[in-house]
Amino acid sequence: MTFPVITHHGGTRGVTGSCHQLHLDSATSLLIDCGLEQGADARPDSSALGFDISGIQALVITHVHLDHVGRIPALLAAGFRGPIICSEPSAKLLPLILEDAFKLGISSEPTQVARFLQVLASLVKPIAFADWHSVVEQEHLQCRIRLQRAGHLLGSAYVECDVGTCAQVRSTRVVFSGDIGAPHSPFLRPVQPPERADVLVLESTYGDRLHPDRSERRQRLEVAIDRALADLGTILIPAFSLGRTQELLYEIEEVLHHKGLLDTSPAPASDDQVNWAQLPVILDSPLAQRVTQVYRELHQYWNDEARQILSEGRKPLGFAQLVCVDSHAKHQQVVNYLKSTGRPAIVIAGNGMCSGGRIVSYLKTMLGDARHEVVFVGYQVRNSPGAVIQASQGRAGESQVILDGEMHVIRAKVVTLQGYSAHADQAGLVAFASGSGRAPESVVLVHGEPAAKDALRKALQRRYLRDGWRCEITVPE
Repeated sequence: MTFPVITHHGGTRGVTGSCHQLHLDSATSLLIDCGLEQGADARPDSSALGFDISGIQALVITHVHLDHVGRIPALLAAGFRGPIICSEPSAKLLPLILEDAFKLGISSEPTQVARFLQVLASLVKPIAFADWHSVVEQEHLQCRIRLQRAGHLLGSAYVECDVGTCAQVRSTRVVFSGDIGAPHSPFLRPVQPPERADVLVLESTYGDRLHPDRSERRQRLEVAIDRALADLGTILIPAFSLGRTQELLYEIEEVLHHKGLLDTSPAPASDDQVNWAQLPVILDSPLAQRVTQVYRELHQYWNDEARQILSEGRKPLGFAQLVCVDSHAKHQQVVNYLKSTGRPAIVIAGNGMCSGGRIVSYLKTMLGDARHEVVFVGYQVRNSPGAVIQASQGRAGESQVILDGEMHVIRAKVVTLQGYSAHADQAGLVAFASGSGRAPESVVLVHGEPAAKDALRKALQRRYLRDGWRCEITVPE
């Protein structure tokens, strides 16, 4: 067998469960991500590890979404005690994400949670972006890795692995894309394609489509807010705690700042007019609040535009109108207050699919009132409550949805805002896979549905053929 060789322990049947083992020789390997299978991808015991850990020298994490890190508790339970290497922002975020997942999926018993977090903290080894780091130094085998920004969420990276032996004149460069982000994302610096890749393991989530122009999405959000608040209703935005929530807060602050600059009238708002200076933005998710605090602390990793906003004295993740709801009792108070007063507000609450979490309380209270509006900014899994609500767009009063076992008529307005995908589209993926000026020797397509992988494979073939490049493109089963 010719090394290096890659074994896939997830991420090949769909868009979740990313976990790839890079075998450097017959006894030595690295693990790139250790993700949980979710939704339709999930096997009956999807949280189980499912593979032998002997010989794994280190786990390298691309980013901290659960479909890339959710099996880490199982990895530690199997006895892994090697380093968990990730970017410095990911090292701050990982305990928050895994603590929440551990409590929900394994145990909320404080002693067990504390023990898990203690072991995790002892293993996490943050490294700086763009610096090479040696992970294997043996007499006849060397491997070093480098993390580069992937633009998917704060701290996300793609992984470059340089593998060599004494017998080789030239090392082999294996690149794992993780999840590549789309352009024009708040906070995030743009993705730079790898300078070299002999083997590229490439995600294909949106390999079969092109995204709408993202550069004007803040303006589209402003229009949606204006339209909803014209009826003095509440805007409900279902969103996941990590990444999407922080982007929304950033852009809502931009909208509020823009409105403040435009509002030159000294007179207070009337009863039938929204007072933008008084409009509460309610963040109702304890995990999202903890993640947002970490995002604030990591401002040195923000892009130039976001840091310029900070230098002007603005607080895109901590503006005055932001109201954070922590306890369940306070959550119920806010729901009842909005119901009884009818006061306009913007509410961001989890979860993003409306299948659970605090957003459900708001939906049960407000879906039946046409003054309110549900704004979707993310993909809705088929047959989820969120998908049912989204499908009612433009048919107010004609559809129903089951929430907590009860049927609710959907009279609220429903809108879907495009441009909020955190994944690169087909054009972005092709640019990433060809940005070095030559094709890899091999591209392995993972993390996508079959149609997306097939479309991306054909797009890559066209691109490489155009420039006369040869490349083997494979889709593992």
